[in-house]
Amino acid sequence: MNRLSEALDFCILHQTILGYSIVSLLTAASEHILSSVVFKCPCNSGNMVYGSVFLLMPAFILLLLGYMVNARIWCFLTGSCFREKECSPLGTCAHFCQVLVPMTARALVAPLTWIAVALLGANYYECAASGSSLIQRLFCKDEEPDCKKKLFEIPCDEELSAQITSEGLSLQAQSQLIGWSLIAGITAVALISKCVSRCCSSVSYLQLKFWKIYSKEEQAVFEIKAKEYATKMAESNINCFFEATDPAPLPTPSEEEWRKISLLCTFDSQEVYYNMIQKHASKKGG
Repeated sequence: MNRLSEALDFCILHQTILGYSIVSLLTAASEHILSSVVFKCPCNSGNMVYGSVFLLMPAFILLLLGYMVNARIWCFLTGSCFREKECSPLGTCAHFCQVLVPMTARALVAPLTWIAVALLGANYYECAASGSSLIQRLFCKDEEPDCKKKLFEIPCDEELSAQITSEGLSLQAQSQLIGWSLIAGITAVALISKCVSRCCSSVSYLQLKFWKIYSKEEQAVFEIKAKEYATKMAESNINCFFEATDPAPLPTPSEEEWRKISLLCTFDSQEVYYNMIQKHASKKGG
């Protein structure tokens, strides 16, 4: 039993890590292509805006795409304007946070990967920092009058960059330090969040594992059965149209039943319902 549970846990963990790894690799590859082919720092007063846009705007777009491709957020939002109450006993606000926080954590994988890889590459930061007034005050405190102009040209001239930053950290070194600090911070926050969520869990480790397996299998079976039922209904309606016959009676769930099983609820250890479909089936069966 212990070996089986360890194997199941390894499979779930492996699939999660594999999914995040693929997203991270695709994001890193996209950043490398964009940095090598598209990005050209203007080396003038527009450095700050240009570099900041390339550093932050793709991350913002990836965040929006992360929300868009997350099926759970659409399940949560669909019909929410006409929903009278949530199913969570903790209240609407608490339930909203319980649903939104995991979604946001998954959606942040690609944006944070982009920012971290971009900082390690240093191209975007070097361009943006060379146009920053703070960096200008740092490097041009007692320098010649044209120091700011030379600072603008750092991303386009490696020799000039080495000359200006010879007595302190270069802009590339600053970018890489920030990048590694960001990676370390994200890792620490992820670990602490995982520990806190597990410590506050109302269920045991094996029961939580079973809940995840059940939810995955339930979704797979639902898609198969929904496709079969939709096919039967489509065939019945098409036959009615072409053969001028009455359609075979195919009972469908009511709107209220569809709404109930579509709610995103947290696990209730007192009622032992792993999902809304199970809760609906249990109550319907008495």
